Amino acid sequence: MTDSYPFRDPANPGAPVIPRPDWDRAPWNRWTFQHVREMMPTAQVWRGKGPASPLPEAHQDIDRIGFEVDGRRDTIAGFLGTSFNDGLLVLHRGKIIAERYHNGMSAHTLHLSQSVAKSVVGTVAGILVGRGVIDPAAPVTEYLPELDATAYRGATVQNVLDMTSGVVFDETYTALDSHMAKIDAASGWKERRHADWPASVWELILTLTETECAHGASFRYRSVETDVLSFVLQRATATPLAELVSRELWAPMGAWEDACFTVDPAGYALGDGGFNATLRDYGRFALLHLGRGEIDGRRIVPAAWIQEITAGARPALFGGVYHEVLPEGAYHNQFWIEGGKSAAYMARGVFGQLIYIDPAADFAAVILSSWPDFVDAVRTRTAIAAVRAIRDALELA
Repeated sequence: MTDSYPFRDPANPGAPVIPRPDWDRAPWNRWTFQHVREMMPTAQVWRGKGPASPLPEAHQDIDRIGFEVDGRRDTIAGFLGTSFNDGLLVLHRGKIIAERYHNGMSAHTLHLSQSVAKSVVGTVAGILVGRGVIDPAAPVTEYLPELDATAYRGATVQNVLDMTSGVVFDETYTALDSHMAKIDAASGWKERRHADWPASVWELILTLTETECAHGASFRYRSVETDVLSFVLQRATATPLAELVSRELWAPMGAWEDACFTVDPAGYALGDGGFNATLRDYGRFALLHLGRGEIDGRRIVPAAWIQEITAGARPALFGGVYHEVLPEGAYHNQFWIEGGKSAAYMARGVFGQLIYIDPAADFAAVILSSWPDFVDAVRTRTAIAAVRAIRDALELA
């Protein structure tokens, strides 16, 4: 195993290589988030044989739309120029209103979604729940009896859907010895720092034997919950996650391009953050949600599951950066709920990935980015304020 990735700049063969421990950090992520398949093993998420769902276009000039955040005035053009943006797609009433590509990204580029992947997995879970394959009230151990020896004993599938399991999991992204550091290594994203660290995501889950509170008592953001959910889906269907997402979601919704997941050394597709797709196909995913589970006349997700995302959410006791961004928000079924008077909900990922979905306004926006930092409350508030401003301007037009 090498300690660096090649930096494939055809115009500059002597360009620096990318340090393996820092491939997802600035400045390298400006390139790597669009080139994941060139750096690590991936599993195809096939788009299927059918035609792509249509995306009619009705482009409008959004650059001069103004907004205010944290006492600062800005415009959409200013936001795009300062937010390390790679792609922006705006959908309103079923049509593309704006589509922008920056930083070398094109319409055919697959972009890493980070934790937006969680919402993709959550949507597939909703499909299987609607079909009766998964029971969200059932114990996780009904599907994964091996977890009876872990802190997941007694947790339900709904607990992992909502990240309320009570299992101790240190999500600190920059710590060298956190559970998140171990999952980065177990997933194949980074080198294992110690020989006794888990060699796969499944092995890591089996090491989680401590609880910090009762199952269902409170929300704590734990990326590993989505991996537990993914293994539940795989076990219940006897199907690898990448194939399952293709069969149940990507092909039926009429994706334009194949997507892919990064895979760990055991071949597991990383459900918590390894999904890559084109900007327009993320837009089709948003359009599916705006259609309450239908797209191009096809029912893909039960309408009840889509409604449950916001209707079934309970306010979360967010702390720190989560409260700064969504002071009235919630987390439910692998989506962030805006809360308050808003009916909007979101798929979000570190380094600035966002799918904002507002069914009441028939509006969605996809933002793909490569921020310098994992989490930035100011940048997140600014991105959300920008898409709200676009939505409000379209509603008034």
